[in-house]
Amino acid sequence: MCLAIPGQIIEVQEMGGLRSARVRFGGIVRRVNLSFVPEAANGDYVMVHVGFAISLIDRLEAERTYQLLQEMGGIEEELASAIPDLP
Repeated sequence: MCLAIPGQIIEVQEMGGLRSARVRFGGIVRRVNLSFVPEAANGDYVMVHVGFAISLIDRLEAERTYQLLQEMGGIEEELASAIPDLP
């Protein structure tokens, strides 16, 4: 099952004409494509699906969703498979 996972943008970057960001998911940091949320900035929370930020969300919603995923168990495995690190 693939899920969108909430994370916090810690650094926006321009690479080859595309915007990407380093996004923190708990203790894991991945590079994420920002093409679908061009307004995203450092400190924002985004929902990420297969390496793409697909929407902005507020901090409380991000924390609530992440907590539910942790309670379900296996969040680390889901992060590893659902959010590949972009080159």
